[in-house]
Amino acid sequence: MRQTPCIGICSTTYGDLICRGCKRFAHEVTGWNGYADAQRVAVWRRLRDLRDAAVAEYVLIDNEAVLFEAAASLKIAPAPDWSGLSAAYEILRRTRGAPDLASLGLTRSRFAAGIAAQDLFGAIDREFYARATAAYERNFRILAQ
Repeated sequence: MRQTPCIGICSTTYGDLICRGCKRFAHEVTGWNGYADAQRVAVWRRLRDLRDAAVAEYVLIDNEAVLFEAAASLKIAPAPDWSGLSAAYEILRRTRGAPDLASLGLTRSRFAAGIAAQDLFGAIDREFYARATAAYERNFRILAQ
């Protein structure tokens, strides 16, 4: 597992309450180095669950073995708790929407039928951000900006 969810695109620096890069809450970004292992694990789990739910809106896994083979060919090492949806997110992030989803063991959901392949990851990432924003607002009763 990586040490931090940070992907180097931090928008909390500009005042966002939820980072547009890693989707952590601003207080998690600033407090990360002081967190106990249990706190970090809880954040990682929330991010994984939100990310996987966002992916599930847009793609379906037809063949998980093919999916993980594709991840390995891209030198993506899955974390121990990864699902196929986690692998799909990382593959699509790195390839910015593979034009041939079948070669990855994936198909589009009905929700993603009209989205161009190159725009698929952006739609998934926006859904991930929307889910992170909703989680923030639900837990802190403060509207995110």
